Amino acid sequence: MSLIVEIKVVPSSGRQRCSVDKSGAIKCYLKSAPEKGKANYELVGFLSKRLGISKREITILTGATTRKKRLKFDVDLTLEQFFLKLGIELQKSI
Repeated sequence: MSLIVEIKVVPSSGRQRCSVDKSGAIKCYLKSAPEKGKANYELVGFLSKRLGISKREITILTGATTRKKRLKFDVDLTLEQFFLKLGIELQKSI
C-alpha cells in the first residue's frame, strides 16, 4: 500500500519543518535553494528521516521543478500517521 500526498515547498526559508496552512495544504519549509535539485534532495531526506523510512520509498511524482509537489510514499502509512510523525496537529471540527 502507498500514500500519495500534495506538498507545497518553501525553499531557502532557513529552517526545516512542516505545517498545514489555513487552506489545509501541507507546507514544508527547507533550507536549500531551489537550484540543481537541492531542495528536492533535502525534502526527500527530511521526510525520510522524520517518517523513519528509506529515501527509496519516497518518489516525487509531479512538481520536480515547481513548489507544488505530489509525493508517493511506498509504505503502509495512513494520512493521520503521516501527520503525527511530522509533528503536525490536525484541526478537528466540532
